[in-house]
Amino acid sequence: MRIISGKHKGKTIHAPEQLPVRPTTDIAKEGLFNVLSGMLDWEQTEALDLFAGTGNISYELISRGVKRLEAVDRNSACIRFIDQQLKNLKFSEYKLFRTDIFIAIPRFKQQFDLIFCDPPYDFEHYERLANEIFKNNLLKSQGVLVIEHPRTVNFENHPFFIMHRKYGKVNFSFFTLQDQNQ
Repeated sequence: MRIISGKHKGKTIHAPEQLPVRPTTDIAKEGLFNVLSGMLDWEQTEALDLFAGTGNISYELISRGVKRLEAVDRNSACIRFIDQQLKNLKFSEYKLFRTDIFIAIPRFKQQFDLIFCDPPYDFEHYERLANEIFKNNLLKSQGVLVIEHPRTVNFENHPFFIMHRKYGKVNFSFFTLQDQNQ
């Protein structure tokens, strides 16, 4: 995986093959961050990476200068790998949690400007995931939630849904608490 922008632009990170993950493609990641760059001030952003996997999105976030990062994955090898890479990138404003997402979500006491979720292929609880994030008040009022999902998942009727973007086979749905009529 390659960091596409920011102070670590061009850096390639090689994840161990045995990690049970599928990193977001560079094309999809570039499209995602083009959209997010118009919505967020990176240097003021406090981000949460759920289903962090290899840390692909986390590395892009810190390269762009986020203020703080928290990441969750239930796989201990993934968490160890992310921890080592963040240390290699000399980023210290982070916390990593090895636990199930639905255990982690209600335990967070702070809010985030950006929450990114990239569940595994066999994940079946997309609607629950979005609902739990909003029920537990994890998103700041102008914040953005992004969920990567298969084409068969449709969030258009969710009350906080604002847009869908597709890059190749990768689908992202965006949500916010912000009143879109302002």
